[in-house]
Amino acid sequence: MKTLFIMNEPPYGNERLYNGLRLAHTLIKHEHEVIVFLMADAVVAAKAGQKTPEGYYNIERMLGRVIRKGQVLLCGTCMDTRGLTDDDILDGAQRSTMDALAEETERADKVLVF
Repeated sequence: MKTLFIMNEPPYGNERLYNGLRLAHTLIKHEHEVIVFLMADAVVAAKAGQKTPEGYYNIERMLGRVIRKGQVLLCGTCMDTRGLTDDDILDGAQRSTMDALAEETERADKVLVF
């Protein structure tokens, strides 16, 4: 089964992105195909070099786990608006487009929005 996660929320400040990634990890363990599409403030979640306090969850590491078994796409317009370049984001995460999001939405068995 293919599940598309569309994430809109910032990486820290609330736990929507955190909980969405927890579900993505669980689906990956159950051998689902997972794609995470980050848009709006969620694109900041893919910024490389995040430093969080000891014992606090780290979204960069969580996205890295998705990248290893699935796919992480970022809205290019949202990146540009926030001053993020391709060099700023995690290895394996990819700049993408609304057209690509539309295609992945059509192909997905389930679409979850966080």
